[in-house]
Amino acid sequence: MQAIIETLFDVMYLISVIGIGIIMIQKGKEKEHTLFGIMAVTLGAGDAFHLLPRMIALCTIGLENFTVALGIGKLITSLTMTIFYVLLYYIWRLRYHIEGKKKITIAVYSLAALRMILCLFPQNEWTGANPPFSWGIYRNIPFALLGFIIIVLFFQSAKQHNDKNFRWMWLTIFLSFGFYIPVVLFADTIPMIGMLMIPKTCAYVWTVLIGFWDMRRR
Repeated sequence: MQAIIETLFDVMYLISVIGIGIIMIQKGKEKEHTLFGIMAVTLGAGDAFHLLPRMIALCTIGLENFTVALGIGKLITSLTMTIFYVLLYYIWRLRYHIEGKKKITIAVYSLAALRMILCLFPQNEWTGANPPFSWGIYRNIPFALLGFIIIVLFFQSAKQHNDKNFRWMWLTIFLSFGFYIPVVLFADTIPMIGMLMIPKTCAYVWTVLIGFWDMRRR
């Protein structure tokens, strides 16, 4: 039953975010919405590298027999999620007509680069049966800091510009990290914590829908 429910959820998620992203790329009349579409496709395509082998494993011979495929998928997803937040940063710049802010740009690129470099270290043992917990922490520290910056930027700018369409953007990002961090910290010892990945995924869908609804309203 779990395999069926999780598989259906993941299929709906991938179809939704990639489909919405493609629509936004095709129909977006503003650069902001086109970039939002690219960001949504990046999110869905990156997650597919992990979710597709997971769905196959759940519905066939089990996760333990797909260790390598799942590990490589997690690596690719980690990289594309970092790109997702860099794109979201540029959506913030476009939406609020931000000029300059070199220090923030340098911080965003530095944290993104550090996150991606840490993900590529062999010590992560992505394809191993028991990857080290410590490296899961190391690579997620710059990722969390990057997310914090994006949260603050959208919170401040939406409030300053009375941007009703994007007023909850900061919250979707906050929730995604709020559900993700416990999984990183406790999922190995308390497997049920891994269920938090479902509301985390829903938070990302909410992020994509905010951009899509904004395009429709305009």
